[in-house]
Amino acid sequence: MLKITLPDGSVREVAPGTTPADIAAAIGPGLAKAAIAARVDGELRDIGRPLEQDATLALVTSRDEADALELARHDFAHVLAEAVQALFPGTQITFGPATEDGFYYDFAPKDRPFTEEDLPAIEAKMREIIAADKPLRREVIDRDTLIAKWEAAGESFKAQWAAELPQGEELTVYHSGAPGEADSWYDMCRGPHLASTGKLDPAAFKLTRVSGAYWRGDQKNAMLSRIYGTGWLNKKQLADHLTRLEEAGKRDHRKLGAEMDLFHLQQEAHGSVFWHPKGYVIWRGLEAYMRRAIDAAGYREVKTPQVMDARQWEASGHWGKYRENMFVIPDEVPNIADEGPLVSDEADWMALKPMNCPAHVLIFRQGIKSYRDLPLRFYENGCCHRNEAHGALHGLMRVRQFTQDDAHIFCREDQIVEEVRAFCELADRIYKDFGFRYSIKLALRPEKRFGSDEMWDKAENELRDAVVAAGLATAEYGWEELPGEGAFYAPKLEWHLTDAIGRTWQVGTLQSDRVLPERLDAAYIGEDGERHRPVMLHRAIFGSYERFIGILIEHYAGKFPLWLAPVQAVVATIVSDADDYAKAAVEKLRAAGIRADLDVRNEKINYKVREHSLAKVPNLLVVGRREADEGTVALRELGKEGQSVIALDDVIARLEKEALAPDMQ
Repeated sequence: MLKITLPDGSVREVAPGTTPADIAAAIGPGLAKAAIAARVDGELRDIGRPLEQDATLALVTSRDEADALELARHDFAHVLAEAVQALFPGTQITFGPATEDGFYYDFAPKDRPFTEEDLPAIEAKMREIIAADKPLRREVIDRDTLIAKWEAAGESFKAQWAAELPQGEELTVYHSGAPGEADSWYDMCRGPHLASTGKLDPAAFKLTRVSGAYWRGDQKNAMLSRIYGTGWLNKKQLADHLTRLEEAGKRDHRKLGAEMDLFHLQQEAHGSVFWHPKGYVIWRGLEAYMRRAIDAAGYREVKTPQVMDARQWEASGHWGKYRENMFVIPDEVPNIADEGPLVSDEADWMALKPMNCPAHVLIFRQGIKSYRDLPLRFYENGCCHRNEAHGALHGLMRVRQFTQDDAHIFCREDQIVEEVRAFCELADRIYKDFGFRYSIKLALRPEKRFGSDEMWDKAENELRDAVVAAGLATAEYGWEELPGEGAFYAPKLEWHLTDAIGRTWQVGTLQSDRVLPERLDAAYIGEDGERHRPVMLHRAIFGSYERFIGILIEHYAGKFPLWLAPVQAVVATIVSDADDYAKAAVEKLRAAGIRADLDVRNEKINYKVREHSLAKVPNLLVVGRREADEGTVALRELGKEGQSVIALDDVIARLEKEALAPDMQ
């Protein structure tokens, strides 16, 4: 008999071959109906997979939303593949994973690529398969037998995939349909799956789009058709998601950036941003804000070169880890008439910096540093370049040229916890100034890393202790540890912001690094007169100005707080008789430090109001003959109904106060 330990500590003795479904039924009919899968010794498994040895068992229901969604989305992907092959015979299947909000499947169509016009028919067939409540059955199969089955079925992509798996590895397929059914469909898959297709809600999914995708992600391989879908546990979850997508579309920073004339991107500079005057106002506002914050926190601003010798990147470890993502150039470009190779040795290469940390170590190494000099906090608005693939670029969110609000703190071992605590408090103030909620996560050592286990133990514990000291390692702040997700040289704290519509963005980071100071020979003279290695804390709050501005555009839906708004007020005339008064009003606003524009065009006022509303101008000061005579304005505030007639001087006094950055109020 097997001993199965349940979450409450009780132990049930069952015969080998008993399934989690059997145990659920023995506990009660309610649980038997609700259970959709099981965790066996922590591993998510099919509810009908037999137990083979003593184990801990936790039954999974739809209340375990993360597990339930993963299972449902995986099943939706399989149902999609089955539906496509039923509708389009000869189509080959490849990969079909679950994703964060749904699923996709890659196909090799027989005749033509799929289009979005095909999606309604595929959705209808998927609902037919779900309604049939076909059992999903797991089968362990011999590798060579499976390869032969795929080849016989004309599934060359699946045969290739199976052939690349190691000899002796246990392969599994999942069948959709009862044993012996003529129309039984199957796919190679590790699982797990729900018990049957009928466990899916046919109203809880939607196919969203079609795109091209290369087999195995390699552009040298065949082009496939990828069909995307979103899948949920019920109709309400799907409706809520589609509403969020619609709202996200309205807030898309690329769309708003064009409407507000903030920036543009074009082919002549892939992945680099052309900032327009209005967009650069936002940049400068953030830059000034951050400078005030870091000056008050005891940082010293520096500026380092854009191009550095390859030997420096090799010494730091980046050459081996990031070379494919670096823009590399020869140290000296020969005359075009010269013969012979451009470069004879890697030592002759230079590279645009992908990060600022090695350059900050070189500044630290200038002159002798004493333990009394520490901590040293070097800050840089550092422009970096990374050679991202064209397909990965996305507006301001993923670019090739970006500027980090980057700083490195060189400190003694006994100063680490206090420095990290102080940074946590600084980041907390800044994120709250922008109206963000956030969670903090600790990314722990990856499998491939520099440094000893003892060093990593120490660095991870220091970060934990500092977050505890700052009072932020709590459920309120979403504290979580992420095994294997640290950098190759250091564990890191991550700040995940939640925006106005509930999306999360990983932005700020702090890393505790003992590797780079060792590799680049950074040292200070200790109290004992001997050389010691400083610990190097890498930290950023915005992450990059480009991405942070993109996040802000979407967070505020373009309606920036007044201190960041590119244009804080527009004075618009109703009649030309008020032009002189309007010009004088703009001059007074600008003299008070308010970014004001003038609109005296020969257009109807409703047209002007609509246009400036689309441009997200926060304050529209409308003037006509009466306002000119009385020294007033009709104030229209973005997002509010109606208008208020107020004395111009009172409006200016109010805007002066409201236009102050949060740290200056």
